[in-house]
Amino acid sequence: MREAGLYKKLPRCLVQCCLCRHFCRLSENQRGLCGVRQNQAGLLVSLNYGRLIARAVDPVEKKPLFHFLPGTAAYSIAAVGCNLCCANCQNWQISQGIKESKNPRPDFASGTRGVRQENNFLFPGDDVSVQEVVAEAVESGCRSIAYTYTEPTIFFEYALDCMKLARQHSLKNIWVSNGYMSKDCLNEILPWLDAINVDLKFFDEQIYWQNCGCHLAPILENLQRLAKAGVNLEVTTLLVPGQTDKLDQLGDIADFIATELSPDVPWHISKFSPEISYLLQSYQPTPAGLIDAAYEAGLKAGLSYVYTGNLLNDGRENTYCPCCRALVIRRRAYEITNYSLAGQCPKCGYQLPLKFE
Repeated sequence: MREAGLYKKLPRCLVQCCLCRHFCRLSENQRGLCGVRQNQAGLLVSLNYGRLIARAVDPVEKKPLFHFLPGTAAYSIAAVGCNLCCANCQNWQISQGIKESKNPRPDFASGTRGVRQENNFLFPGDDVSVQEVVAEAVESGCRSIAYTYTEPTIFFEYALDCMKLARQHSLKNIWVSNGYMSKDCLNEILPWLDAINVDLKFFDEQIYWQNCGCHLAPILENLQRLAKAGVNLEVTTLLVPGQTDKLDQLGDIADFIATELSPDVPWHISKFSPEISYLLQSYQPTPAGLIDAAYEAGLKAGLSYVYTGNLLNDGRENTYCPCCRALVIRRRAYEITNYSLAGQCPKCGYQLPLKFE
């Protein structure tokens, strides 16, 4: 636990968190919607600093990142909490478990908004220093550290400390994010950020609000800033029946990526599994036809790289040359079984936008 960054002190012992686009205004002892930032006597405190709920060595393809350091391992860490409360969340035990109630929503009619909880609560996880994280990443033979599983924005201070130390040890930094960070937060991490996968869950303001309690526009703005900054960017959309099953919405997502980001930004379309979701256990899994339709929408929009996720032996998790469609990287789940080390098409010589260093 330590004093948070990116906040403002207000009159009457109020504080305003400036970390994400909720901009929670908190009275004393009140927590933000993330559940992990609290007003303590007029100071905003990061309650989960240095307490990791998850540590693992993952293939970088699991993030998913298919064009950044392919075939390497990422040392992956997370702290509890999340600034969104998505009904379709598949890591809800660690993202939502510390919140007072399921699916809290900001109350814009009141002077403050947040989740009220008491101080005497021990956050789950282990105390791990940034030095230990970097040392374990190096010892594990990882090429990068991934801030993932929950939302790295809500453990921003700890992640940033890790990112700075990681650079000193020639490690790359990866975020897997919902994209709802503030401009100030993005400004802070950009100099240290090498790659990011952002969930673009929907392309509909109402569905975003009803399902996640957030707005669409800030996420689109952050995606554009990331692309402009030259960060290695990939986008993921989970295909949820009844929510992301409209062809026009899928086409809008693909068009946005192709025109506002780059046709070379990979788009991952993933199968939804209701049995592990937060609030949508009664939903059906993603039908094969919806996956096919999304894949075709991506190609029709002019995207060079569309990938399916959470499917085995689908063939569409492979990387093909956008010019001649020759196979460049063959994948089976998260394992690469065949690839060109130089990222060059073996047939026509086209240089694919793959990052190996």
